[in-house]
Amino acid sequence: MKQLLTAILVLLLSASVTLAQTPAHTKAKSKTEKAATGTSGSGPVKKDGTPDKRFKANKTAATQGPKKKDGTPDMRYKANKGTAKKKS
Repeated sequence: MKQLLTAILVLLLSASVTLAQTPAHTKAKSKTEKAATGTSGSGPVKKDGTPDKRFKANKTAATQGPKKKDGTPDMRYKANKGTAKKKS
């Protein structure tokens, strides 16, 4: 009887060890994946993936004026008034 209880105990302990959860490992991004996801346009980018504003190719998006929360141009600023369509 003692051997039977010992065998059951060993079986239960081994089952609990094999069914224990393993920690989740997150996959770290490699340098090539970071570079591929960081490029947002045709111009050069900085090490962190943001566009480098020193180059002309990246300055074109900055010529537009400020926008409102909904994404439309804010007409209180001079930069946006010149690009607005005039009604006839």
